[in-house]
Amino acid sequence: MPVKALDRFLNLDAAGGILLVAAAALALIFANSPLAGYYDRLVDLPVEVRIGGLQIAKPLLLWINDGLMAVFFFLIGLELKREVLEGELRDLSKVALPALGALGGMLVPALVYLAINWGDPVAQRGWAIPAATDIAFVLGILALLGSRVPLALKVFLVSLAIFDDIGAIVIIAAFYTDDLSMTSLIISLACLPLLLMINRQGIVSLTPYVFVGLVMWVALLKSGVHATLAGATLAAFIPIKDPDNPRRSPLKELEHDLHGSVNFAILPIFAFANAGISLGGANLDYLLHPVPLGIAAGLFIGKQVGVFSFCWMAVKLGLARLPQGVNWLNLYGASLLCGVGFTMSLFIGSLAFEQTGVNRLFDERLGIIAGSLVCGICGYLVLRFTLKKRPENDGP
Repeated sequence: MPVKALDRFLNLDAAGGILLVAAAALALIFANSPLAGYYDRLVDLPVEVRIGGLQIAKPLLLWINDGLMAVFFFLIGLELKREVLEGELRDLSKVALPALGALGGMLVPALVYLAINWGDPVAQRGWAIPAATDIAFVLGILALLGSRVPLALKVFLVSLAIFDDIGAIVIIAAFYTDDLSMTSLIISLACLPLLLMINRQGIVSLTPYVFVGLVMWVALLKSGVHATLAGATLAAFIPIKDPDNPRRSPLKELEHDLHGSVNFAILPIFAFANAGISLGGANLDYLLHPVPLGIAAGLFIGKQVGVFSFCWMAVKLGLARLPQGVNWLNLYGASLLCGVGFTMSLFIGSLAFEQTGVNRLFDERLGIIAGSLVCGICGYLVLRFTLKKRPENDGP
């Protein structure tokens, strides 16, 4: 019976989001209890790998953020390639609305954050923190609404999140890269033609791709460009079809195999390692500090305004149309949910102030948790009261 119950839980759409919430809550409990010292020692635990003269020595937290999250970005890259070649993003008429919504959902939150933190060059480095959407949490919240949610609304949100992730990858590469090592960067770039050659040779075995991808990851880690970009780049070269077996898709098989590991292990581990903040002595005044206020306002105000207004303009200008079965109130509720930035916001936050020498860890995490929580509750309530209840047997 317990095995069957676990199997049912793992097959729930909401399971990944539930585990993320549980991991974050557990981190907060640890950080605000007598176990706080053990939690800090765990995330700061030094881990070193050495092969000859090559050495990688980082605390456990950075192994999680630079290593495990590279696998997360690899999965994002696989999903993006599949959607572009065979999925929703292949149809240009369906791309405009989520693409423009994602653009507004990155631009307006950044402007809100910068407006609140204007005049503080160190704080301004966090402008991209509220520009992200955590699709695992969003889908978990949608799952709580059951059959009320039309399939077209889910497709819109997933497509928007994909564009949002592309934006995050570009932001990380362009704005959070410091102290470049040209030798390491050249080595990582040299991996690209090698991966292309492997792909063009029709090789479907994952071993050579993973080996070259690992070399690229290490080179990027040493280059100053964030190493997680290796995951997204590697995904572009994984073949979607097997030349010897047209019914087999190496990319789809790998995507399927990784989903469980990412949703039920990597993301919860990341949440646990990054969400632990001590709230001792914290009060409303802390949330009103410019950095947490800018993040929370960017997520709650900037996201809903940016996503909804850009979608509204796209429809009114004839560039796109509302998804089937979705009205403006539904779209507004979805725009609110886009402000749940948890995982990606925490990840960008871990990079934003890394090179400044100023510890903004408490501020950024407080703003992310507060903003994401309010957006999740408000988005759920708006959709709960604007989506019509449909019979379960009507299909998705």
